[in-house]
Amino acid sequence: MIKYLLLVSLVIHATLANSESASKKWLTLNGQRPSVIARGGFSGLFPESSDFANQMALGTSVHDVVVLCNLQLTKDGVGICQGDIRLDNTTNIAMLFEKGSKTYKVNGQDLTGWFALDFTADQLLANVSLVQNIFSRPSAFDGMLPMSTVDDVRNSNPPAFWLNVQYDAFYTENKLSVTNYIQKATRLQGVNYISSPEIGFLKRMNGLVNKAKTMLIFVFLDKKATEPTSSQTYGSILGNLATIKKFASGIVVPKDYIWPVNTANYLDAPTSLVNDAHKLGLEVYASGFANDFTTSYNYSYDPSAEYLQFIDNSQFSVDGLITDFPPTASEAVACFAQYPDIKPTKGQALIITHNGASGVYAGSTDLAYQQGLEDGADIIDCSVQMSKDGVAFCLDSVDVTRDTTAAATFMSLSTTIPEIQQSSGIFSFDLSWSDIQALQPQLTSPFENKGGLPRNPANKNKGKFLTLAEFLELAKVKAVTGILINIENAAYLASQKGLDIVSAVNTALSNATFDKQSTQKVLIQSDDTSVLSKFQNVPAYTRVLYLKDEISDAPKTPVGEIKKYADAVTLPRFSIVPTIDGFTTATTKVVNEMHAANISVYVTVLRNEFVTLAFDYFADPTIEIATYTSGIGVDGIITEYPATASRYLRNPCSSDSMPESSYSIIPAEAGSLLKTVPEETQPPASSPTPALDVADIVDPPLPAVTKPASPPPATSPRSSALANIANVGLSLVAIVVFSSLSLM
Repeated sequence: MIKYLLLVSLVIHATLANSESASKKWLTLNGQRPSVIARGGFSGLFPESSDFANQMALGTSVHDVVVLCNLQLTKDGVGICQGDIRLDNTTNIAMLFEKGSKTYKVNGQDLTGWFALDFTADQLLANVSLVQNIFSRPSAFDGMLPMSTVDDVRNSNPPAFWLNVQYDAFYTENKLSVTNYIQKATRLQGVNYISSPEIGFLKRMNGLVNKAKTMLIFVFLDKKATEPTSSQTYGSILGNLATIKKFASGIVVPKDYIWPVNTANYLDAPTSLVNDAHKLGLEVYASGFANDFTTSYNYSYDPSAEYLQFIDNSQFSVDGLITDFPPTASEAVACFAQYPDIKPTKGQALIITHNGASGVYAGSTDLAYQQGLEDGADIIDCSVQMSKDGVAFCLDSVDVTRDTTAAATFMSLSTTIPEIQQSSGIFSFDLSWSDIQALQPQLTSPFENKGGLPRNPANKNKGKFLTLAEFLELAKVKAVTGILINIENAAYLASQKGLDIVSAVNTALSNATFDKQSTQKVLIQSDDTSVLSKFQNVPAYTRVLYLKDEISDAPKTPVGEIKKYADAVTLPRFSIVPTIDGFTTATTKVVNEMHAANISVYVTVLRNEFVTLAFDYFADPTIEIATYTSGIGVDGIITEYPATASRYLRNPCSSDSMPESSYSIIPAEAGSLLKTVPEETQPPASSPTPALDVADIVDPPLPAVTKPASPPPATSPRSSALANIANVGLSLVAIVVFSSLSLM
């Protein structure tokens, strides 16, 4: 199955391949497009240098991708491709050869493990299988793929082949010659790059290679590490690049050599390294790229943004990107770099914010909305909440504990309301608008307590909350394409709190004349059909039913019922592409069934963090966006990172009809990756998700707005001292509890 999928992918990309646009001018040493170097093939998905990894790299990357092999030698001098000198970190060798562990001194350090030089090639190739050693990557392929020799990788016919020699001195000390292996076994045929962090090795190779066919590259390690030939630190060698030019044509450096990241995890100013090296005629290759590694907050968890930082700035471009995820690097190089935004085409999916650009600023604040517009959103959204004194304002949830600092001030108001949520909270309708204005916004991450992925701490409490009227005024002034107004809990507010959220929204929209115009889209969204029915007589409004619960199918009868109340639906991602254990399983028919009834479909909520992405999306939010828009054809995506969506949808690579595009971003085919996993190791099938039913749609009429009964007379208060002690104790406990909450 995998061979078939890879062949299809290869054919697609071969068909789309074209000559590089003549308008592109690169700041690389030779003025050509930066290279994409696949470290161990597509090692971000499959075990490093496995046949699957190499074939997948060739099938999903730019047509001239370079495949990199990290060379290790066996006892009988056969070259294998493995990134770690200790095989127990990337294979199951420890289970098969339990007594094979040894300790060696490697570059001055004692390392204990299973080393290739203690086993023959036959022992390794016939018995040992590869495993994935990074926990964020799929383990489903562990134990099913054999190790690859250098010849195996070369025989996959990569457009260019890179051999990295990390431990020449170690092998020399143990009576194995890397130099002889390269000369005799490969004869340097098809070896386009040879790299090493050891000067002595490169100097020996300097007189043996045809420099017109094979480039020698010096690899910089950590600045404090010692280079074994010169006994200098790599940091000190960096200060004398001219000496490297005598035996090498280029250098590989960790990416922070170029763009340093400070202790707060933000980018500092770039160094002059690339320009300094280019002046000496040295090419520069940046290493350490992976979509599932935590990077600077400047990139907002968008791996394409990081690649672009190194190749598409006004000062320099590196000559190549060494990455575990070559498709994403290919997107950046072939699609996103140096392409100006194109105007949205008719029928293209709308980019709808989720509380503004809430991945960058605290949601529902003025700054989040402004950022969303700057990032290319078509529609900005306001989830309307009501204060105790009847002010309508924008906030994601009626429970203000997560998105504000209310827990520190109003913990005494915490209560549980089962009609709204099962957990306790501090609710907006128990606070006056002046109370809410006094709170600070709070930028939170849905994954902060799960994967250590906080969002932009520098912006944690920036911005101010907006009333609905202020939000509408912002939309008018900025001339946005449209707005989405989300209304929830209308029945409870009317019957229990005497608050008419529907009338508040209607009045605000009317006062801002949104009901009397057709220039800007107005989407009225609710999970309550009775709320939507209140807006049915305003032609300027598009009504959107929010189907919060996951569904597997949308039969004609319930779809017909939706049509009575709504023009569109908002669906959770898994109602369209369900997943199991990180793999997509299929694409449901729900979008097609809605479209057949002329009902538009918006998908929610898309985020950049790799922990929320199925393996099929390559830890790349752009692939998920492409899957829902270009692949499935949704009418809009609701996202917390509109910049990522805009970059894709405003780019030639999102359309197969753009002739100047040399690469196309291919949507994932749901379920295909899971089919490559052996049946015996596939995750068990989950219980079926129910189909949509009429009972899920129609809600009872809204109750009349009823003022709550007056509270009973106050009883004699307890001692104020005791009360204060109790309140302090409650506040401390509650603050701890609420600080651990995260959005699901």
